[in-house]
Amino acid sequence: MYGSLVENIRLRQREGFLPVLSEIKVRSPKEGDLLRGRDPTLLAEIMCKCQIAGLSVVTEFDNFGGDLDLIETLRPDVKVPILCKDFHKEVNDLKLAANVGADAVLLTVSMLNDEQIILLHETANSLGLETLLEIHSLAQLQRIIKLGIKPDILGINNRNILVFETDDGDVSLTEELASHIPSETLLLSESSIKCPKDARRARDAGADAVLVGTSILVANDTVKAINELLNVGWNGKS
Repeated sequence: MYGSLVENIRLRQREGFLPVLSEIKVRSPKEGDLLRGRDPTLLAEIMCKCQIAGLSVVTEFDNFGGDLDLIETLRPDVKVPILCKDFHKEVNDLKLAANVGADAVLLTVSMLNDEQIILLHETANSLGLETLLEIHSLAQLQRIIKLGIKPDILGINNRNILVFETDDGDVSLTEELASHIPSETLLLSESSIKCPKDARRARDAGADAVLVGTSILVANDTVKAINELLNVGWNGKS
């Protein structure tokens, strides 16, 4: 483990950057191969030389080609918090993520019942892991509020993970849902952020940070793509 993703997001805000989580993802059902012959360790090092707030590592295998070994391989060279992005459903999934050096874990509300959400959130915190609770609708947000859970980070996935993000999605979902989220909640806008304009829309809607995977991975210049997002800047929520 490296440290707190929440604290790193706040640090980037204080530095005047829009906090960005970039991503290592082997492939996607929509875009196919995303590494394109690149060494993931070297790619992660390039990303970390930018002022990213954290690194998301997709470890789900069937649809995205990842595994936990990827985090274990990257951990020694990644000097920012790592988010383990998988369909975590069991307590043991979280223990395995912690064991390979993850700092935070994804919990996908649409794939979990209420009891699982409570158990996994509490277990993650007991293991020293921060939680990213991910929603895709107002009904899912209302479930979280009703359960009384206060995640470390609340994520709005602008794409539908139930179809493995093969839909186009749009940052307008963040714009639609952000106003319903308590102001003290740290909000992350995920997916369908293709350019600085999209990132600016997410920030202006109320997002504290953005998670950008595919558009950075397919960019001709990784550093330029990240820096353009960072330079959207931060001057507080609108």
